[in-house]
Amino acid sequence: MPIKIPASLPAYDVLTREGVMVMDEDHAARQDIRPLRIGLLNLMPKKIQTENQFARLIGATPLQIELNLIRMSEHRTRNTAAEHMASFYRPFDEVLASDEKFDGLIITGAPIEHLAFDKVTYWEELRQVFDWTQTHVHSTFGVCWGGMAMINHFHDVRKHMLPEKAFGCFRHRNMAPSSPYLRGFSDDCVIPVSRWTEMRQPEIDAVGDLSTLLYSDEVGPCLVEDPAHRALYIFNHLEYDSGTLKQEYDRDVENGTPINVPCNYYPGDDPARQPQNRWRSHAHLLYGNWISEIYETTPFDISQIGLARTDLRA
Repeated sequence: MPIKIPASLPAYDVLTREGVMVMDEDHAARQDIRPLRIGLLNLMPKKIQTENQFARLIGATPLQIELNLIRMSEHRTRNTAAEHMASFYRPFDEVLASDEKFDGLIITGAPIEHLAFDKVTYWEELRQVFDWTQTHVHSTFGVCWGGMAMINHFHDVRKHMLPEKAFGCFRHRNMAPSSPYLRGFSDDCVIPVSRWTEMRQPEIDAVGDLSTLLYSDEVGPCLVEDPAHRALYIFNHLEYDSGTLKQEYDRDVENGTPINVPCNYYPGDDPARQPQNRWRSHAHLLYGNWISEIYETTPFDISQIGLARTDLRA
């Protein structure tokens, strides 16, 4: 089944060219099934690139997905056209007021790692989002800074500044082969990393009811499951395109920002050569497994989300 997005959204043409099944609202309305409602709270400055990345992954499953784009209510982006935001995004306060429910919600990262959480201008509203997920979202996926912010909010796990940027492609160990989220995963996999902060495994372990599913000896915990809050936190970037790390590296070089060549990314660590994508298959596996778990456990009556905390497969 395809992902349902507006035909005028840039991702529609991008995914169609790539062979991903997409459909517009008129076509979707003729199918007698309930699509999964997935929200994307997009905190990244390059909104369209991020939309494409996540739509590509969640649209590759055999289920019909209805993607809803959400933004923070008061924050205004300077990197995406106002017309695009007005056409495709809804502020969170509008979603809150309508009392809508979602089968899944992805909360992206944001390039604000240097700030303490409580110094972020929209921190209080984001905390409201986190609490709202417990009654209005069946499963939440926090990505990079979004995942760090969620685990801090629910468990007071701190983020720590790194002496230098963790930047490149790093091998990660499969710590939980029996997890449904890692179904089909190899014993280890390569994942893109781009961050100035880290979460520390001993502090995650101290919480007690969190499980680390993917871990790197070089850059620490990557994927953490939080069953009590029906959430996953991933601190790295399986959703990245082949050229995303290159774009970040070229930007910093052009701006004169000190930056290392992303390790294990370019063949021979030579930025003059074309980077190779070695994570695409595991990206599709992870997000496909997440969508599959939502499908198997979410109530058919979407109004029941948040009312029962039991696994509906039982």
